[in-house]
Amino acid sequence: MCDKIKFEKSSGNVFKDIGFSDAEAEILASRTRLTFEVFTLLKKSRLRRVKAAKLLGVDPSDILKLRNGDDDHFSLTCLSDFRDQLKCYMKSQVLLSENDDKQGNIDALDVTK
Repeated sequence: MCDKIKFEKSSGNVFKDIGFSDAEAEILASRTRLTFEVFTLLKKSRLRRVKAAKLLGVDPSDILKLRNGDDDHFSLTCLSDFRDQLKCYMKSQVLLSENDDKQGNIDALDVTK
């Protein structure tokens, strides 16, 4: 009654598993990882499309493409640069936030004196 289902162990790279050459599969996997990192950082940053585009030096329509996973328009270097710029932006926002909190605490202390 039940047909046996055959399973095949993955190589760890879906692109290799579906028939791409080793070199192509590695490039596609790297592109996918970078695009996902950029997407995740864009989401975490909560930047609006126009502000994100200005930060990355691209057209706002490119931000929409990145958010939709359409990475064909960008080289690996470009995606890597986007990731690094977004990481820098996120770190600077954390530092500014921490600095504001410290400044606020100092101001509060000064008021009570």
